[in-house]
Amino acid sequence: MASGNPLQPLLHGDPLKGWPLKEGDVDLAALTGKLGHSFARVELAVEALTHRGTLDKRADLKAAFPHGNERLEFLGDRVLSLAMADFLLRRFPNEREGQLARRHASLVSARTLGEIAEAIGLHEHMITWRGAPKATPAILSDMLEALLGAVFLDAGFAAAAGIVERLWDERLGSQHPAPRPPKTQLQEWAQGRGLALPAYKQIGREGSEHEPVFLVEVKVRKLPAAQGRGQTKRDAESAAATLMLQQLNNDS
Repeated sequence: MASGNPLQPLLHGDPLKGWPLKEGDVDLAALTGKLGHSFARVELAVEALTHRGTLDKRADLKAAFPHGNERLEFLGDRVLSLAMADFLLRRFPNEREGQLARRHASLVSARTLGEIAEAIGLHEHMITWRGAPKATPAILSDMLEALLGAVFLDAGFAAAAGIVERLWDERLGSQHPAPRPPKTQLQEWAQGRGLALPAYKQIGREGSEHEPVFLVEVKVRKLPAAQGRGQTKRDAESAAATLMLQQLNNDS
């Protein structure tokens, strides 16, 4: 059996002892107010707010966090998924698994994460460099997940789950029905009219290797095609289906 703490920080040494934070890097007081959590181990917050794209501009950060916030993002994704599953089971005791799964998929999607990150002004806390481009919703989505991972390591699952419950509370309301995925809605629309199933095709890819953006086109018989972009092919297909549904609603 491996010795030591399995939840040892995802750091290389103790970076805060090796270099000073630059003025303006992290406003911990403001971040605490938005998350509702005060970090005992500030280096975890710094790591979570360090996007990989920043590393080539900041040698100090690259030495401390060679992977940026990606490892914390990986952890935070799992923390969010478990916390959300627990909340949904408790909030909707009479819903079937399929309904819960649809809610879960919507609530932990990159789009929802990006919206929440934007709503709390997370872009103001991203550690960056002078002249850096504005953070994209995808970057902010990843950063929010990284922060959840950082809180988990700093104070445990209950603390991270508490943040999820506070930030997602309005979206967990019982007045909102379990959403059906846009691709499902479009497929049902086509089937209800005796049409062939929607056909999705990747027609482009943009962005960097670490932050790809996929461009997907969806076609349904003779209807005008619709295109969508997303951090993954699945997200791009969903965006394309959403746009086609909007076009259908506008034409009806």
